[in-house]
Amino acid sequence: MATLPSAGLHDGRHTVRSLTGYNWGVTILKGPALRARRHRIEWARHLVQAGFLLTVLLIGWEFARWVHGLETGRVVGARPPGVEGFLPIAALLGLRHLFVTGEVHPVHPAGLVILVLVLLVGFVAKKAFCSWVCPVGTLSEVLAGLSRRLFGRSLALPRVLDLPLRSLKYVLLAFFVYVVFFQMGPAAVADFLDSPYNRVADVKMLYFFERLSPFALKVLLGLVGLSVVVPYFWCRYLCPYGALLGALSVFSPLKVTRHAPSCIDCGLCTKACPSSLPVARLSRVSSDECFGCLSCVAACPVTRALRVETPWRQAVRPAAFALLVVGFFVGGTLLARATGHWRNAITDQEYAHRIRTIDSPAYAHDKGRVPTRAEWEAAEAAARE
Repeated sequence: MATLPSAGLHDGRHTVRSLTGYNWGVTILKGPALRARRHRIEWARHLVQAGFLLTVLLIGWEFARWVHGLETGRVVGARPPGVEGFLPIAALLGLRHLFVTGEVHPVHPAGLVILVLVLLVGFVAKKAFCSWVCPVGTLSEVLAGLSRRLFGRSLALPRVLDLPLRSLKYVLLAFFVYVVFFQMGPAAVADFLDSPYNRVADVKMLYFFERLSPFALKVLLGLVGLSVVVPYFWCRYLCPYGALLGALSVFSPLKVTRHAPSCIDCGLCTKACPSSLPVARLSRVSSDECFGCLSCVAACPVTRALRVETPWRQAVRPAAFALLVVGFFVGGTLLARATGHWRNAITDQEYAHRIRTIDSPAYAHDKGRVPTRAEWEAAEAAARE
């Protein structure tokens, strides 16, 4: 049925009425009212992003300070378990070990906890981890904003290139899943988790960033440059984590839902979507590319036309959505602490010893191949002689 706005405009709002004069209670926001609503939703997400980014930076600083203290024979502060979030391969192997044995491996348990929480968020709230929590996602969003300022609009690859490139992250995901869950047997998984290499994988990761090789630096700068020219390049085309969450998010009960009778076909939701999804033509956004960022909801000028809803049409307010995402990680971390599945079983003394011998063959790998248990046990024995 065609609709006309009611006469008069008060506080940037007016109510849509049918031609028969019946008030459907749908409010169109304009001017200050629309900007205020948009800012509330956007700043809620930016606040959550800033909180997680600050947490990651503090964890990195505390971990680097602790490692450099051990290098000089001193214990400075304490090792923050959250650093294990940067060990996705170890976490994936820990998940396989959990499936096989029913036990959480004592080396880097926080990495497994963080992975499980990320998967739970992906299953419940689309790819909200990418747009609310992930520091790489936050950096990608900053670079996308820089791209819009430089080029005056949001750039995108043509569909003929975009579709095949989007499959790359799924190819990478399939490779890791095949190696961890099919190629490696339970004994090989246990050997890796117990290996000297894995026991100091967090230290090796720190050294990788502190001692970037010219090649690694060029790759990182190249990804930054590509993310400016093609916004969200890493997230959209290469991130296997994003592929895994995208696959899970298809089953998410919480999805952005469009109510066609209230929609005024302004197209602002489609324009706001960082994944270039045709939100204005969808009844429910089920795409694996939806970040769950709520940018489309923030851009919609019609109240109740675009909302996050359950399959039973129960609306979830943006503030509740934000609390849900934060609650998963805070609650999950507290539960892991309470059950003893958060802190590493490796002592400061063992870390100090391994850091001193970290250049020995026991910690080496050849093109991704970690030494077998027999090999690293022999290497460690040789290092003690």
